[in-house]
Amino acid sequence: MPRNIDSASLNVMFDALRNPYRRRILVAISDHNPCEITEFARNQIASVSEDEADPERLEVQLLHSHLPKLAEKGYIDWNPEAETIRRGPNFHDIAPLLQLLDDHAEKLPADWP
Repeated sequence: MPRNIDSASLNVMFDALRNPYRRRILVAISDHNPCEITEFARNQIASVSEDEADPERLEVQLLHSHLPKLAEKGYIDWNPEAETIRRGPNFHDIAPLLQLLDDHAEKLPADWP
């Protein structure tokens, strides 16, 4: 399978995983494809930090930062009208790294994903 060099770069993958919100988005679509944005925001991201659980702020961050960044790299397909997120055409590039991290979650910091 041909790889998109930009989306398969280890630096690009680690940049996508650098933020806990983006990690949770990728893990969520790895487990459930597609995901509804509202369900995801309520159930997945709000648990990242009690201090950052303001739903309005969270929605702004999702819509203007995290979802566009992941969509730009092709890791997700984001449909704002339908309010859904699904695996994108380059998700297969980051999926093995997500699986590796998940398989060793007990050795990772407590904030994984």
